[in-house]
Amino acid sequence: MAKQAQLMELLKKEVRAMLIAAKEGLTPAELEEQYMAMVCRPLPLQDLGFQSTLELVTHMPEVVRVSSCKNGTVILKAIADDTTKGIAKLVACQKGRTWKTWRRTPLKANAASSSKNSKNPQCSPLKAKTPVLPATVKAELQDLLSSSPLLLQDLDKAFLRCFGRPFPYRHYGFSSVLEALRSVSDFIVVEQTKAGSLLVLRQVLANEAEQEEVPQAEMPPLEAICEADDFYQAALLMKCESVETQAADLGDRLKQPQDFQQLLPNKLTLTLEIPPDAVQDRSLCSLPPLKRKCLVGVVVEFVISPTQFYVHICGREASYKLQDLMFEMRHLYSHKLASDKYIMPDSAVRPGQLCCVMLSKWWYRVIIHRVISDQEVEVFCADYGNLQIVQKSWLRFLKCRYLKLPAQAIPCSLAWVKPAEGTWSPAATLLFKKLCLFKELVGIVDEYVDGVLHLFLCDTSTKEDVYFHSVLRDMGYADVCGENIPSQEFKELNPLALYIQPSGKQENAELVEPDLCLQQESLVADSETTASALDGAELCDQ
Repeated sequence: MAKQAQLMELLKKEVRAMLIAAKEGLTPAELEEQYMAMVCRPLPLQDLGFQSTLELVTHMPEVVRVSSCKNGTVILKAIADDTTKGIAKLVACQKGRTWKTWRRTPLKANAASSSKNSKNPQCSPLKAKTPVLPATVKAELQDLLSSSPLLLQDLDKAFLRCFGRPFPYRHYGFSSVLEALRSVSDFIVVEQTKAGSLLVLRQVLANEAEQEEVPQAEMPPLEAICEADDFYQAALLMKCESVETQAADLGDRLKQPQDFQQLLPNKLTLTLEIPPDAVQDRSLCSLPPLKRKCLVGVVVEFVISPTQFYVHICGREASYKLQDLMFEMRHLYSHKLASDKYIMPDSAVRPGQLCCVMLSKWWYRVIIHRVISDQEVEVFCADYGNLQIVQKSWLRFLKCRYLKLPAQAIPCSLAWVKPAEGTWSPAATLLFKKLCLFKELVGIVDEYVDGVLHLFLCDTSTKEDVYFHSVLRDMGYADVCGENIPSQEFKELNPLALYIQPSGKQENAELVEPDLCLQQESLVADSETTASALDGAELCDQ
């Protein structure tokens, strides 16, 4: 916490200095660009627990003033302190010479020489100095964004993973990624979201706008069908003109009930067709068990208590497979025609049904845990471990191709601890969450009890290794008992045990081999120190 506070104080000074130099202020994207150019690294958003630059500056009210232009653009301006008031006055007296105009100064300096060569445009230094991305790189950008939009902060990683090299904007004369993206604004749009700057293909936005403007097919008059509920439900499913014609004919005949009763079964027998590749009665499988006493990198995704939480295994293969899966699902289900094809009828909405749902513009693999009402269901997220209530209309059938990757959430309990007061206090759970927050941790696997992984957690990012069970004990929240007591919370509810098959029982499953266990020598410099920190546990086989 002290390290984060020091980083925050240093960042405030850097942000104030950059904004004071900008007389007219900066947008969040320009602040990101300016910080990268001056400090040679991106803003440390994740290290401080923020999702976007806008969220970061809202936590600096004494440093940054956030305002909006008439067109909706967010502008950030500095709030001077006692040490910077003089500089702020000097900047205010300048005639528009901000960092933006300063960047364009070299081009203006060549204006005289360019005018001499105005008769020969090919020799113009001004045009020669204008950086341009080649067609091959433009095509690569278009191909990268064709699957789904991408956050600006993830562009370099995605480009490297897709094409085997970083995004080469500096090679072509650009000083920043944003400057390179502005040169291709004819087909790429940078949108500001809560998560940060989002890169979207302009054609995708145009297609979405066209879909919103497509008029819905006209239905028969409500007065003509209000006397027959079955007919009304059937008419809602009509999409082709021939069926609409039949509906209109039947609407005219509703005044003759004897004819309607005879015509309805013969003319209108409409049912929702379930796609053949939709998952109906199959389940996900779990990840293979980890070997006892091995060390593995983990990220805690969801916490209920120190003895009931879910982790992800850290590793290039596992992380990329889940990320690729979510990108592919977003690309497929974001198209209305494809999404409507996998709408789930009420008969398929039942506990234990594997499906998918969209939350915050991303699609997740979920399992229906219980039906709350006609409109709401509670689902379990198989890859992250959380239960959430969603609208029934948001659910879609899961394609069979998305069944192969095992459920990525691993149910865990902190090894060798029990609550000091019988149950975990809110303060103990809050402390455990803070210890886990936005960090890659080292997990020391102890054993599995009733399908729940009991492991020790250690934070190695500080000068001295921090063992979570020791922190909880020293704060008086936990007792270290030297053995693993089955988690009472998981005894009451363990959705993975209810709905997920053990590893190896699912056909054609992409099993992730447990090669993520790290060599102990690379993570623990002194095995005796580790053993003593774990209160005498014999964790390391010499």
